[in-house]
Amino acid sequence: MHSQVVFGILFCLATFHKASGIWCYRCTSATPGCGLYDFNWRGIGYLGEQCPEDDDICMKVIEKTGTSETVIRDCFSSLRAFRTDIPADRYEGCRPAAKDVRLGHYVNNSIRELDVHRTHFDSTTFCFCFLDHRCNSSPSISLSLAVIAGTTIFILWHLLSFN
Repeated sequence: MHSQVVFGILFCLATFHKASGIWCYRCTSATPGCGLYDFNWRGIGYLGEQCPEDDDICMKVIEKTGTSETVIRDCFSSLRAFRTDIPADRYEGCRPAAKDVRLGHYVNNSIRELDVHRTHFDSTTFCFCFLDHRCNSSPSISLSLAVIAGTTIFILWHLLSFN
């Protein structure tokens, strides 16, 4: 009987899942409802998506050229692989892009459309957030009510049947 109670307790503890990442909105301004001024969480999903790494932060990249604005919302780990202009200071808030002096340095390219020097946009701003509620809602513990109820009934049934 003691082993069954221990098994029941271990099974109950196994239902607890610790959230390993934060939740961020992941979309671009080409997605309806993901623009800078017309952001609508109902169109892109209320909870967003979970970031792949444990110590991730949410990012919003605003790129402007003339009157056109492009917005990218994503996790830091997803953008850091190919964005070399991310500022070193990634604390909460917005800051301009860093200048990458090595970008396109060894490239002798005459095709302007390839934009190897990333000069298409007049200004690029990176916004980081990891403290706000909807920016990165990360519940610490989530568990299934059905699993808890089933485990409780299982333990009570075994305790009452052996008395």
